[in-house]
Amino acid sequence: MIAIPAIDIRESHCVQLVGGDPDREAVRLSDPLHVARRWVAAGFSRLHVVDLDAALGRGDNRSVVGELLRHAGAPVQVGGGIRDDETASSLLGDGADAVVVGTRAIEDPAWVAELADREPGRVIVAADIRDRTVVVKGWTATSRRLIRDVIAELEALPLAGLLVTAVHREGRLQGPDLPLVDSIVEAAPWPVLAAGGVTSLTDLRNLEERGVAAAILGMALYTEALDARAVAEEFGTWDR
Repeated sequence: MIAIPAIDIRESHCVQLVGGDPDREAVRLSDPLHVARRWVAAGFSRLHVVDLDAALGRGDNRSVVGELLRHAGAPVQVGGGIRDDETASSLLGDGADAVVVGTRAIEDPAWVAELADREPGRVIVAADIRDRTVVVKGWTATSRRLIRDVIAELEALPLAGLLVTAVHREGRLQGPDLPLVDSIVEAAPWPVLAAGGVTSLTDLRNLEERGVAAAILGMALYTEALDARAVAEEFGTWDR
């Protein structure tokens, strides 16, 4: 299993939100590229970048994302507001190793099927979960769809992975939702990436034991609840 630091970008800053609430910002750092290079220097070999403004429909941070793609020094998967072919193709063309698509993938399976067929192994579907129900549009709206139904609908697609974020654990340092993880690893035919609540090396080992391919780390790294170098040393590679 690989651990991947998250770089969430809002108003050109690197931030961390509590519980996915745009009004509860716990971390704000002025230089996302400096943050990215810090994680790479600590030993991480992949980065997870999210344009929060694009996800929330409040503009975008494409110039910052482009700078990260060019200069971070590690492969980058990019998400946040990717809802059309042009945006996905542009990011992949600019150097993103993969694009992470959420809202439109959930609402328009035919579109993500076409994208995945065109870019096999380079599309990660993001399913953000609150109370076992998928939420969309930057966690501000409920889709009324259960995660197991989404997996069943997309199971034939050549995806790079399925990213599941336990929104109710995000930014709270309460540990991952392991029963949720168990159910998704059992059902998903692709590598599962898990996010939300990871606080300790024990949490990471629990995820690895359950067959998770990657863990996305946020608040625990930024608050130093997790030692970055220790995590990178133990969880440094991902065999897709």
